[in-house]
Amino acid sequence: MVDDNHIQNEKRSFGHDAPEILVNKELLNEAYHAENLEHEQGVWDAVKSHPKACFWAFIMCFTIVMESFDMFLNGNFVAQTAFKNRYGVYVEGSGYTIPTKWQSALFQSGQCGAFIGVFAAGPITNRLGYRWTTLLALVLMNATIFISFFADSLAVLTIGQAFEGVPWGLFIANSPAYASEIVPLSLRGACTATLQMSWSIGGIVVAAITYAYNKRSDQWAWRVPLALQWLFPTPLMVLIWFAPESPWWLIRKGRKQEALHSIKRLGNLKTQPEEVLAMMDRTVEIEKQLGGSPTLLDLVKGTDLRRTIITCLMYASQNFAGNLIANQATFFFEQAGMSTDFSFQLNLINSCLQFIANTLAWFLTAWFGRRTIYLWGTATNITFLMILGICASIAQNKSTNYAQACLGVIISFVYALALGPISYTIIAETSSVRLRALSTGVGRAAYYVAEIPMIYLASRMLNPSGWNLAGKCGYIWGGTACVCWVMAFFFLPELKHRSYRETDILFNRKVPARKFKSTVVDIKDNE
Repeated sequence: MVDDNHIQNEKRSFGHDAPEILVNKELLNEAYHAENLEHEQGVWDAVKSHPKACFWAFIMCFTIVMESFDMFLNGNFVAQTAFKNRYGVYVEGSGYTIPTKWQSALFQSGQCGAFIGVFAAGPITNRLGYRWTTLLALVLMNATIFISFFADSLAVLTIGQAFEGVPWGLFIANSPAYASEIVPLSLRGACTATLQMSWSIGGIVVAAITYAYNKRSDQWAWRVPLALQWLFPTPLMVLIWFAPESPWWLIRKGRKQEALHSIKRLGNLKTQPEEVLAMMDRTVEIEKQLGGSPTLLDLVKGTDLRRTIITCLMYASQNFAGNLIANQATFFFEQAGMSTDFSFQLNLINSCLQFIANTLAWFLTAWFGRRTIYLWGTATNITFLMILGICASIAQNKSTNYAQACLGVIISFVYALALGPISYTIIAETSSVRLRALSTGVGRAAYYVAEIPMIYLASRMLNPSGWNLAGKCGYIWGGTACVCWVMAFFFLPELKHRSYRETDILFNRKVPARKFKSTVVDIKDNE
């Protein structure tokens, strides 16, 4: 029960005009009950009680398959014989190859477009909601594919990729935020980790298609894979048309009856929907009283600055621990000494293994904390990256070539098991509810700021017309991964089993990152 002293304390904290949810005994009890049940609910119970929420979270995350498809497609094109013969230059000892500047441009252009998209995502989503913003992006995706498909030069293809990048930015900014808001506390890790699985699905489809078309010598070797991008937007538009809007977004807009309807659609709740609404409303009102209407400037004010920095660091670090090897896997395998045909086969195997790793990540997030997974995953990849560098530094023969290829697969597997999935979970949980749409967008922008120069560096390291380092790139990526590990050790808090209210309070109290797990937050605390 809530005593009168507690109510008076709340009035003093937030003023005499405090909203009813923060001072009403009955509503507070409902909010307490709903939050306690979320803490008590196990993963399997949450799945059984919220199957529809899991489904809609997966569908929203599946939009990422389009960015993944295109990224992996470019990585395969630069290794494809027909594409290299059409657009490449002849290099003595290596045959036709795509020049480094165009190879990096094909990767960078899409990310430049996505950079614009993620900045636009926050204001658009705050105004339209996750559902309508995603529908708008899917329409735009359908339209921009035409440019890439009909491109007759590397320049036009690069422009096409830049335009396609804009809807990618909207997808990647909204998907983790939406998924984290519609599922119960115990499912946030698994459902946001689905984003990395969508990347792997895109990789599998691309690996299979490019392997099938690699032996063609005409333009359809790359035009058919480009055309297959149209497989995704229209079916997803139909599905997302029926998706419920995030109840958190609806509450922020004052549309509580619609939020209640959305809560009812998302699960067969053990608690009353009204209690869940009260729990959400309480958190939203606390944040509103402390911060007001969300703006981009709020991301760099007070304790929200710390949360923004963590989000940006998590996104940016995805580029520094071996991920770029995975994105250019086929080309990496070629430079490691594998034949073109076997490189495409190995890339397909690699993509399937990444999918398996993503599935295992669901269980990993249920068993271990976010901070634990990230630190151990990064440490593991640092070890393998250094071994890769050593393997490429000794006298080369068939055995060392295969060893480099195998290490590339292992590094990709570890990333898909730990670093990739858990980064999305951390990103979704770190930001405040009030600023989530803005925070995930700016965080992803940090990813592109880091990735765009790293793509050029990765292309320069692997390309025969560049530094031609092959597996020696492991030294560089191992070094950058070490920096990521050190920063995470000091700045990354443990947010597993924390409600959004508890997370807000821990950040507002400026609790050190390594004490987040042990700090107790009372169910009655609002600040």
